[in-house]
Order: sequence, then structure tokens, then C-alpha cells
Amino acid sequence: MIYFDNAATTLKKPDGVAQAVSDAIMNLGNAGRGAYDASLHSMRMAYETRELLNELFNGEGPEQIAFMSNATEALNTAINGMIQPGDHVVTTVMEHNSVLRPLYLKEQTGVALTVLPLDENGLISSEAFEEAIRPDTEAVVCTHASNVTGTALNLYRIGEVCKRHGLHFIVDASQSAGILPIDMQAMNIDALCFTGHKGLFGPQGTGGICLRKGTTIRPLKVGGSGIHSFDKEQPRFMPELLEAGTINAHGIAGLNASLKYLKKEGLEKLYTKEALLTKTFYEGVRRIEGVRVYGNFDQEKRAPVVSLNIWDEDAGKVSEILWEDYGIATRAGAHCAPLMHEALGTTEQGVVRFSFSSFNTIEEIKQGIEAIRELASE
Repeated sequence: MIYFDNAATTLKKPDGVAQAVSDAIMNLGNAGRGAYDASLHSMRMAYETRELLNELFNGEGPEQIAFMSNATEALNTAINGMIQPGDHVVTTVMEHNSVLRPLYLKEQTGVALTVLPLDENGLISSEAFEEAIRPDTEAVVCTHASNVTGTALNLYRIGEVCKRHGLHFIVDASQSAGILPIDMQAMNIDALCFTGHKGLFGPQGTGGICLRKGTTIRPLKVGGSGIHSFDKEQPRFMPELLEAGTINAHGIAGLNASLKYLKKEGLEKLYTKEALLTKTFYEGVRRIEGVRVYGNFDQEKRAPVVSLNIWDEDAGKVSEILWEDYGIATRAGAHCAPLMHEALGTTEQGVVRFSFSSFNTIEEIKQGIEAIRELASE
């Protein structure tokens, strides 16, 4: 199999990730729920993982990171916990349904929503965000990079706008964590929502939220925290404020191992390879007659994604042929990003998404290009 669906989940993981999960299942207890070794080891491993994430994202302390099942839960937590009726929120057409659906639910409670369109270059400028601000604007919620095209937003400039106007800045880092540089403090991010199973190379069922200190947020769920058990409310300090119930220590142990791999290899080194793979594939398919590629490829930093269509053929059929005849795994359809497909004019056809990781090879890229060339000629 040639696996080009890394934007959905990275199938190939670093050495040590699976072993870390296996060891955790055999040895780790419930973190923060006991004074015996198995519980204490679990708590220490979780704290070390918070430290690794805090270093990776330049957060304001490991205690500001709460573990969750994925970015979807983190985004629901941030949107529901930081936005209330009467607020105005700015977002974009680039968003995944993990952002859009929570915001649509908020609209039903009296939240006003402005959705920014793409410009003629397929981008959204920081000026567009600033122009959308109103007196009642409370937050900007946006992705770092589109899961459909890989096009990235400039979080430094958007964060500066948010800081200048006193707005909450909530970021969906599903397609960028572990791939693109993220500096929460320099980007003025209040809530960074991430998943562990994509660019971070961790297990599915891991992820979380990184909060700026002093950020006011209401928990999405409440329950056991291991401390303050006689209080009627959830503890008001992080991470217990947002971590009701038992954390996924087994998955987090795998994430711990993958984060150590990222730290050892260095994001820049891994991104250099991913960018080369992406550029090679893009340059190889973009001039093939009948192939249309979507997104902006002039950016210095973008997610390693290339989405395309062949003539007027249904994207799902193309993806199926790629798998059955060539052994190439891709993702076709709407990718849970309906507004982006409306903007691209692909709501009926969908697109075929190729997404790469540093574990892919140039030889695989060449085979993918040749497959597209053959399909387009037919």
C-alpha cells in the first residue's frame, strides 16, 4: 500500500509508539487516583507529556494543557466555554465541521457569526479579519491550515489583530500540530486545539487544548477529578478544570513517545521532507491535461496536502480506482468542510486528497504522479 491519507490519520508511526501503548496497558494505573507506583507512574508520564507539548507550542506552562479525546472535543470545549449569547464571532470558509457545527449551535442561542470568504488567491488576509470586527465581536475561531487544500493562515498577523482588539483567539491546529511551527505566545493564541493522531504521530483518541493563563472558560463536562471531591463544582484551575474523568493514559503514553521522536528529529527537518514530497507531487500533476489542483502553492509554509480532480469524474470513483488498481490510499469527498467545497465549486464532484508525511518516499510520489497521468489519459 502507498498511504497518502495522512491528513486523516498518520498510519505509519515512529518506532516506539506502539510499544509505549503496550507497556502502558500492562503497567500504568489511573493517574492522580492513588499513591501506589502504577498510579504515580501514570501521573508522571502524563505530566511529562504536558511538558513536551508546552515546549512544542511555546505555551505558558504544562499545567495549561488539558488532555481530550481529539481536536473535536477540544474545539467544542473552547467554543462552548468561551463564547456566550450576544457575542459576535469571526470564522472562515476554510473550517472543518468541528468548528462550524459548534458555532452553528451557538447561533441558535443568540451568537452572531461572520464567515470570511477566500480572496482571488485562495487566501484570507489578516485585514479581512480586522474589517469583520464589530463592537460586539468576542472571538476569532479559525483553522491553521485547511484540511482540503493545505492552504495556511498567517496566525501571527491574525493573533496580532485579536490582541489589538481584545478578542479571544481560538485555533484549530488539527492539520498543523507537529508539521508547522506554532508559537502560542508569539501568535497570541488563547486556546490551541490539537489532535494527537495526525502530524504528532500519536495514537487515535488523543488530543487536547492548550490555554493561555488567565483565560476564562467554562468546562464542557464535569465529574471526577481526583481532588476536591466534596466540592459541588469542578476545580477552577487547570488542567483539572477541563479534565473530568479518567484520562487516556494508554494513548497519552503513545503520544509521549511520538513527541519525543518529533523533538529528536526536529520539526524543520521533517517539514523539509514533507514540503519536498508535496512540491514534487504538485509539480508532477498540475500540468497533466484534465487535472485541476486546488489551493495556493505559493506559500512558504503550508500543510502537506494536494487535492485534485480529473476531468469531470466523480472524486469518489477516482479514489476507488487509485486504491483498487494502484494500491494508493487517498481520501475523496467533502472532507467535513462544506463551506470550503462551496468556495471551490466542488460540492457535487468532491476532490481527491493526497496528504503526505515524512514517512512517505519520493518513489511513492512518482508512482502517484504516474497513476494520475494514466487515469487522466483514459
